[in-house]
Amino acid sequence: MNDRYDAGSAGYGADQYELVGYDEYGQPVYRQVPPQQTQQQTYDPYTQQHQQGYGYDPYAQQGQQQGQQPPPAYDYGTGGQPAPDYGSYDPYGTATHQGGAAQGAPHDPYGQTAAGTTTGRQPRVAEQTAHIPQQAGPDHDREAPDEPQRDYHTEQFAFVEEPDANSEDVIDWLKFTENRTERREEARRRARGRIVALVVVLALVVAGGVGYLWYAGKLPGLSSEDSKAGTATAAGAQKRDVIVVHLHDTRGGGTSTALLVDNTTTERGTTVLVPNSLALTSDDGTTTTLAKSVEDDGSDGTRDALDTVLGTDIEGTWRLDTPYLQNLVDLVGNIDVDTDAEVPDPAAKKKGEAPLVNKGRDQTLSGKMAVAYATYRAPGEAQNAQLERFGQVMQGVLRKMSSDPQAATTTIQTLAQILDPSLTDKDLGTFLAGLSDLAKGGDVKTDLLPVQNDGTLSAQASARVVKNVLGGTAKSPDKDAAVSVSVQNATGVKDNTEKARVVLLNGGFTFLEGGTGTARTTSQVVYADAADKANAAEVAKTLGLSAGSVSKGKTSGSADVSVVLGQDYKPSAG
Repeated sequence: MNDRYDAGSAGYGADQYELVGYDEYGQPVYRQVPPQQTQQQTYDPYTQQHQQGYGYDPYAQQGQQQGQQPPPAYDYGTGGQPAPDYGSYDPYGTATHQGGAAQGAPHDPYGQTAAGTTTGRQPRVAEQTAHIPQQAGPDHDREAPDEPQRDYHTEQFAFVEEPDANSEDVIDWLKFTENRTERREEARRRARGRIVALVVVLALVVAGGVGYLWYAGKLPGLSSEDSKAGTATAAGAQKRDVIVVHLHDTRGGGTSTALLVDNTTTERGTTVLVPNSLALTSDDGTTTTLAKSVEDDGSDGTRDALDTVLGTDIEGTWRLDTPYLQNLVDLVGNIDVDTDAEVPDPAAKKKGEAPLVNKGRDQTLSGKMAVAYATYRAPGEAQNAQLERFGQVMQGVLRKMSSDPQAATTTIQTLAQILDPSLTDKDLGTFLAGLSDLAKGGDVKTDLLPVQNDGTLSAQASARVVKNVLGGTAKSPDKDAAVSVSVQNATGVKDNTEKARVVLLNGGFTFLEGGTGTARTTSQVVYADAADKANAAEVAKTLGLSAGSVSKGKTSGSADVSVVLGQDYKPSAG
């Protein structure tokens, strides 16, 4: 709707207002016509430009009749104050000029008319332009009546193309947020990695512990002590290959014995060390010791006696003299042993010379050094200590022996030793090759057969070694079959008790510990029963005592013969 103002209505005269221009919103602005002006003046836009400024009437129509009133205007920019005088503007030059100008005169748009040319316009009079009160603008442009007009300037407007000073701050904040998120994710990944590694380590530790317990036979429900009858039967039914090795010391005398066991069912090997004090039953039914049986009964008699006591089935005997042991170690290329003692050189002429074998871990031993270490027994040391050194040497030989049966057989043949008829060089080579393969994988261990002071086997030995390792049943000879000898040490030297024990056991007697007494000069051998007089004389002879030391008297405990060792006792090498 065109809300134009009708100049002739509402009591206003037809010539009271005239168009003077447009405001900043493009609305027409009028002014009050002076009273003396009775005819609307025409408008020369270019002449007016030089006088009052520019005005523009976009609604002026071509052919407008003289005296026709222009449309009313809206003045929102002046706040009700008189609008500025921009002058009337007739863009088409069709208005009739006042002052006698002919209607339809040529249009002069560029103001080329001379400044002094008469236009018929009266000079402008300083007057006040008025805003039509009834005239209202469009609804969307109206201001609240009480709200003051705001003066806007172009510098107050910002456009999206203009750079924002805070844009860098926004980018930095986004980068910071992204980096913090990445750090959190990285921390979570590291935490998950640590947890996984910890779980793996714990699993390995548990698996290793269970494996060790299983290997050691200590796993509940699987150990030998907890085995039921069915498990024991299965252990006894396992297939084992067993040979006995006797090391003969050709220089110092004495023997050392070990059983080599290859369990083909469990694929494990064991070297069982047998003390010389083990009580055996000789061919004539008398009680003897392992050491004495090797010397008196030979390989066959000793092998049979061991089978009887241990309940095993020994397949052959390997007699290994010390010179052959030296050659064997040299053939396999030396051995590595964790030595527990310094061994002096037997060929040394002076005391204080460098030892032949040093004490320490991973000591490399040649043939000569291996023999010296395997047969070494320190003064006052028990025979079991020397026996364990012999076991270390055998373990080192097995690790260096070839795992090929043919190569191992060639090594045995190269020794050129005379073997027992029960064991050929091929059988021995094949057997050693199988144990060597197990030893290189760490599946060969060494066990000491626990023998009591009287030479018999304890229940512990029967369960752990004889039953589980050898698959046999221990059966020690009757104690009454041998003469029991009680020994009291009164020499003042503690080690003499052990030396006397070894000598008596090797002599076929049963040894009983009599303790330590007050030091005395001479030794004494006493028997209680006349039937034991000959046995007492034999005991004195075995210990190296004179026949005058034997007398009848009261014996201690259940012993057949009691011995008190005095300072005249000179122990042998045993």
